[in-house]
Order: sequence, then C-alpha cells, then structure tokens
Amino acid sequence: METKVSEIADGIYRLSTYVPDLAPPAGFTFNQFLVLGDEPLMFHTGLRKMFPLNREALKRIIAPEKLRWIAFGHFEADECGAMNEWLSVAPQATAAHGQTGVDVSLNDFADRAPRVLQDGEVIDLGNGKRVRFIDTPHTPHGWDAGVMYEESTGTLLCGDLFTQLGDERTTTDGDIVGPAVAAEDIFRYSALNPAMGTTIRGLADLAPRTLALMHGPSFTGDGAGALSALADDYDRRISAELSDALRGVAA
Repeated sequence: METKVSEIADGIYRLSTYVPDLAPPAGFTFNQFLVLGDEPLMFHTGLRKMFPLNREALKRIIAPEKLRWIAFGHFEADECGAMNEWLSVAPQATAAHGQTGVDVSLNDFADRAPRVLQDGEVIDLGNGKRVRFIDTPHTPHGWDAGVMYEESTGTLLCGDLFTQLGDERTTTDGDIVGPAVAAEDIFRYSALNPAMGTTIRGLADLAPRTLALMHGPSFTGDGAGALSALADDYDRRISAELSDALRGVAA
C-alpha cells in the first residue's frame, strides 16, 4: 500500500490510501485531510496500523510536529484510531470534537485532554483558514457524528457521507451520489433516522464548492445539489423502512 497526496482546494490536502483487498474487486480508500494554516488541522487520523504510511505522506507537506489540531467525524478506528500516535509526534496538537464525542470517548481515549467544540464553533487556523464544526448526530452513523466546513475554500469535510467503493479518481466533478447509493445498498452502514434528510439539507445550505469524502474522490462543483440528492435518497429509504414496519404491524 501507499498513501498518495494531492491538493484538493487551496491549502487543503488529501492523504489517500487504497486497500484493494477490502470489498473486492473495487477496493476501498481511506482518506485523511490536512488543512494548512498557522495552526494546521488534520481531519481523520487514519487507522492505527496505517500511521507509518500517513506520517511519511504528511512529511511531504509539513513536519508532523507542526500539527496543532486533530479532528474527525465520529469515534471509529479509521477516523481516529491513530489519534494518540499523532499526539505523540505533535506535542502541541490537541484533539477536538463535539460534546458527545468528548464525553463518551475522548476523555478516556485521548492521551492529552481534548477540546470540546460546540455546534457551529469555529477554529481560526490562521492564514485565512477557518474551520467550523457542525454536529450531525446519527448522520450517517454514530451519535457523536459531526463534520467540518472550511470557510475560505468552501470545503466540507464530509466524514462518511457519500461513502463509495473503488479508487478511480482523486477528484471528480461527476456523479458521487449514485456510487454512494450503491455502497449503501451493499453495506447498510447508515443509522437511518427521520432527521437525516433535514440534517444533510442543512449542510447543503452551506453551498460547498468542494466535498472532501473520507471514502471516495473529492468532489468539486455543485455541493449543495449533491447533498440534496443524497438527502432525498435517505428520505426514500426511511419512508420504505417505515412502510415495511407498518405492514408488519398490520399483519
């Protein structure tokens, strides 16, 4: 395996590791994102066993010890498994997450005290970069789920939203909804709940120009349209599940 590095927006880098043996024959990508600034932030830490690969990849951009913030979508091995490894090589770094994630996981898991981010709170990274934390509980899964939005570039760090198979492209302006729908059909990884559509349409209101997918290519274009279409698919799924449940009760 190797970790490839590419700049997906001004000062935002994708560190991508493709694992062909997962979900064959298409395989699966694990992506971390570095947001440069006076206080650089990494969104997703990668799996603990991938830490050596990702550390070497990060060195192509900045010295790892310069990291100041470590964030992620929700508590899961591929999102934060290597958090303490990064904290060990970056002595000034702080893990940051929402109140739920800190209370139920990070207060115990993190080797240094984490910072609680309130819904809508902004971290000013300096040099024009500002990242806003947005709570998205149970969307797509995890009651601690959240995303981050970099305001100057209009980049939404999506976490597991739009998860898809393969490693065909680094960036795309094509369809990311269809492949995400197909992956959901296979994995059923989302925690379907009535608020999902509303939550995702709230992200669409940001009108992001770049969508940084954790598992898939980074999308450039009509981010609001893609998010709205994804919300529609979740609404469809929830409606179908509810109809099936009501038929079961009636029977």
